[in-house]
Amino acid sequence: MKSLIIAGLLISAAGAAQAGPYVNVETNSGFAGSDYTGSATDVHVGYEGANWYAQGGTTLLAPDDADGDIELSGKAGGSYGVSDALSVYGEVSFITGDTNGYGTKVGAKYSFWS
Repeated sequence: MKSLIIAGLLISAAGAAQAGPYVNVETNSGFAGSDYTGSATDVHVGYEGANWYAQGGTTLLAPDDADGDIELSGKAGGSYGVSDALSVYGEVSFITGDTNGYGTKVGAKYSFWS
């Protein structure tokens, strides 16, 4: 598993400046205070353009003190340059399960060094 994660990171880093297909492996862990609640590892393939991307695959769920599970998941998003210094971005995501889950993310990025 470690070699798969490292390979995904290297492939993602190498293709960051180019449009086209990519592999993205990402782990998110949760904590309530100092109590570890579990992790979710996305193993996705995707395609990116100049200012958009779409990816999908599986998510390996590993809750603390419980059996893990594998679900389907995906994300799509993009960004728009408002000016040389300001860009806005958004993302939608989903994961299957007993109850399907959906998420959104929106934001803005301002660069002081443009």
